[in-house]
Amino acid sequence: MEDTLERWRSEKTAAYLSSAVAASERDPAKAALFRQMEEAAETQAGILAKELGKVPSFEPSLRSRLTVFLVGIFGPRAMRHVLSASKVRGISAYRGELQPEGHPWPTSAEEIGRRHKSYGGGTLRAGVFGVNDGLVSNTCLVMGVAGAEADPSVLILTGVAGLLAGAFSMAAGEFISMLSQREMFEHQIAQEKDELERYPKEEAEELALIYAARGIPLKQARDVATKLIANPAQALDTLAREELGLNPDDLGSPIGAALSSFIAFSIGASLPLIPFLLGLSPAVAIAAAISGAALAMVGAVLSLFSGRSAFVGGLRMLLIGSAAALATYMIGSLFNVSGL
Repeated sequence: MEDTLERWRSEKTAAYLSSAVAASERDPAKAALFRQMEEAAETQAGILAKELGKVPSFEPSLRSRLTVFLVGIFGPRAMRHVLSASKVRGISAYRGELQPEGHPWPTSAEEIGRRHKSYGGGTLRAGVFGVNDGLVSNTCLVMGVAGAEADPSVLILTGVAGLLAGAFSMAAGEFISMLSQREMFEHQIAQEKDELERYPKEEAEELALIYAARGIPLKQARDVATKLIANPAQALDTLAREELGLNPDDLGSPIGAALSSFIAFSIGASLPLIPFLLGLSPAVAIAAAISGAALAMVGAVLSLFSGRSAFVGGLRMLLIGSAAALATYMIGSLFNVSGL
């Protein structure tokens, strides 16, 4: 009974948030979709209320009220990940049109899944940011200690300690973040499976409305949705993708995220230590040159994700990183320890 009550609250929350999205959405087609999603959620809440034997009172949670407030300020598209986490259906409508020009409408979950698969380079982008974090933080740390004219052995020890502390911190943070995210996604998919078993017709109609909002004629959308729902495994995969905006085959690996974060940060953090470890001279100047070149390269690579000029991206990253390193070097020089 408690599980049913939780699901009833989930449906009422989805209806509440869908109403807010519809009110904020400027696109008439998408606004109509979320009004229909609101009605669908209310219908499913009604089915659950009958199982409970009475209609409980519903008050939106503080989190839901805050989400509505932010949707009103930033718009539904910017808040789509938060809305998805609250199980608002139809968020996949913000991924763009389902129908590529000149191609027939998709008629199977496999074809829909292929068209929705992301090739955005998220792993590469995260790796580049990890390298950048390690590079900037440890370069600043090394330059600060170098500015204080500390003994080279102290500088190396400090740099290695900074590398390890930062890498383990990043890895632990990524592990917890990815684990929490994966648990949330698995819970949402489990809820969707239960709903598919409880009211398959209503789920099929929701799916059809999502497809219709994205360009498929409603009658054809209903035919496609009915065929998909007929196969439970295929239906769950499709509903996860279309209603929740999730890819069940790629929910993320906490261990993989932690390991990649650790390695990426370590690579970046090790670069300014190279001349000190190899005994090169002048070590500070060489470390600055290596770090500067790496910063420019990282900025150029990140420009691939923003669509901006690689030269401008590299120059901007070089200037920002150099300013931070220079500031820490000058601050470190205020604490000269060479005569202590």
